This record gives sequence, structure tokens and C-alpha cells, in this order.
Amino acid sequence: MVVAYAIAMAWVESAVAFYLRTMIDRIDPHQTAPLPMFSGIGPTELVREAATLLMLVAIGWLAGNDRRTRWGYSAIAFGVWDIFYYVFLKVICGWPNSLTDWDILFLLPLPWWGPVLAPVLIAVMMIVWGTLATQFEMPARRMQFERRSWLMNFAGIGLALYVFMTDAIRVAGQGVEAIRNVVPVSFNWPLFIMALLLMSAPVAHLLFKLWLRRSLPEKISEKIIFGERVNE
Repeated sequence: MVVAYAIAMAWVESAVAFYLRTMIDRIDPHQTAPLPMFSGIGPTELVREAATLLMLVAIGWLAGNDRRTRWGYSAIAFGVWDIFYYVFLKVICGWPNSLTDWDILFLLPLPWWGPVLAPVLIAVMMIVWGTLATQFEMPARRMQFERRSWLMNFAGIGLALYVFMTDAIRVAGQGVEAIRNVVPVSFNWPLFIMALLLMSAPVAHLLFKLWLRRSLPEKISEKIIFGERVNE
């Protein structure tokens, strides 16, 4: 049901994007003046984006039964929604032409720019983590490396946000008009790949826990998982 909800929501999001981009003649946003002034749309769109995030978190919270599974289902919903958003845009208007097409990914707090492939990769990672977190039984106690994996994840998120907003940050001091009209010309793939690897640390953490539980005797695997000394 979470996946069905996310797919249905993706169609709604794609339809809204199609309407707005048709109104401002920007089906492909990567062109001169990508965010032209249009009365009332800017503030409304910002609130809509915040509401979208709230809806994705809400469905995860309703589906899960503890903190891990709630965030896991939220991650699945976000990933499925993001991927099908582009699938449905392709169906509706024929864009994007390829995964390397530039898109305005988000507007809060500044416009995020990146090739379509970049958010799709993040979405796939979120679906993988969410599936591991919700569909496999995990020990209730925390593994000794769990906190480190999340610190790496947060660092990766910050780095990815910087990559997406680099061009907007560069012109931020010139005012709103400059931010609205900036058109990026290059994407920092090496830095983004580094961010993606950092963000994937919790995925690696869960895979390691599953491997230990299935490959080693239960007592030994639990000692390793919880950072205890193994004498056997």
C-alpha cells in the first residue's frame, strides 16, 4: 500500500509539474530564465513542496510500528515517488529525453539543480535501505557502528545538497532575481559520487548485520554486532 500510495502521488506530482511548466513554457527547465515570475506561483509552490514531504513521512509513520520501520517506509515512499515522477513526466509530455537532462529538483531553501540521474540514484538507495529496514528482522539493540554510519549519512546529505545548490549559492548574494535566473552548466559528479557513498553507509550497515546473522552462529554474530569481545 505504501508503494501504491507513492506511485499515485507521483502521478499527481507529475501532472502538477506538467501544468505549471506548460503555463510558463518551461517543460525543459534548463534554459534561459528557468523560473520566470508568475503571480502567486512561487510561494504556493514552496508550500506545496513542504506539504509533499509531510505526506511522504506521514504514510511511513502510519505503515511502520517502530521508529526504524516508520522511517524505512517513508524512505520507500520517497524513493518510489521520485522515480515514478520522472516516469510519468515522460509519459505525459515526453520529457526528460534522457537521464542526463538537467532538472530543478527542489526549491527549498534554494533551487536544487542536477541531472535526472542524480535524484534517481538517491531514490534507489532509499528504496534499498527502506526495504532492508522494514522487511528483515533486526536486533533491537544498536550495533557499535550504527551511529557512525548515520553520521556519515548526514555528512553525505550535506555534501549532496551543496552539489545541488552550488550555482544558487554562488549567486545568492546578488538577490532573488539572480537565483531565479541561474542556469548551471556543469555537475560535480566526483563530489556527488562521494556524497552518495557516504549516504549509503546505513545500507552497508544493515547488509553487514544481515550477513553476520546468516553466516555466523547466533552468539558470535550478536557479540560482533553489539561490539562485545568474541572468545569462542
